[in-house]
Amino acid sequence: MMRTRLRGRTTADAAVQRLCGSSALHMGAWRRAVNAAITRASAWRGGIAGALLAVGCMLTALTVPGASAQSAAPGSSDKPIKIVAFGDSLTAGYLLAPNEAFPVVLGKALVARGYNVEMVNAGVSGDTTSAGRERINWAVPPDADAVILEFGGNDALRGLDPAVTRRNLEAIIVALQAQKADILLAGMLAPRSLGDTYTMAFDGIFPDLANRYGLLLYPFFLDKTGMKPKLSLADGLHPNARGVEAIVGGILPKAEELVARVKARRLAAAKG
Repeated sequence: MMRTRLRGRTTADAAVQRLCGSSALHMGAWRRAVNAAITRASAWRGGIAGALLAVGCMLTALTVPGASAQSAAPGSSDKPIKIVAFGDSLTAGYLLAPNEAFPVVLGKALVARGYNVEMVNAGVSGDTTSAGRERINWAVPPDADAVILEFGGNDALRGLDPAVTRRNLEAIIVALQAQKADILLAGMLAPRSLGDTYTMAFDGIFPDLANRYGLLLYPFFLDKTGMKPKLSLADGLHPNARGVEAIVGGILPKAEELVARVKARRLAAAKG
């Protein structure tokens, strides 16, 4: 059985939210599109930081309608594996119906392959790594078996110091590992307009941390949707429902590895 829950906030200012949370940033024309979005943001509200500000947020915790109708494979009696998708608007499902958000679609794909999972949507539009670090204690339940960690896009769009992004992500990882949660890290890329020094420092964060802490890594969360209008919303950054399906198709093998890690850990614990 797969259940999906939503643990996040929604922004009240749609104009601001259109520029929140997504980001990251493919190669070639995709990078140019992101750079253009940054330019528009600066003109609209006097700078990237202002354009990406998320306001009027409130905590919600509810079961996503229809998600509990899925069944596990016949004969499956193991305890559901609780996977928390912890990130920004790319996780939250910006401008999508609840059942079109990444955690729900991924959960259904895992169930279709016979896995007994419970997905938790802990995405918040507009969140930077600093915001994620601040809310980790209440956003990720202590009984989470695994976490898909998806942050960094907003840091890059705002041109925040990569050293700060690295410290925040590292703190989140350490906290999650203290909870005994297995982690799949979703990577991001910085806009090339920020220069080689910045982009090299930022892009290297994700493989470095995955290496250091033994995490699973999906190198670039938006790899399947960048500069594909049919897979994106009008802003050219956030995925639409079809885009989410494409993202899930790309990350699914890594998600299966994540489930396998949880199962192996449970088996080892049972054997003492």
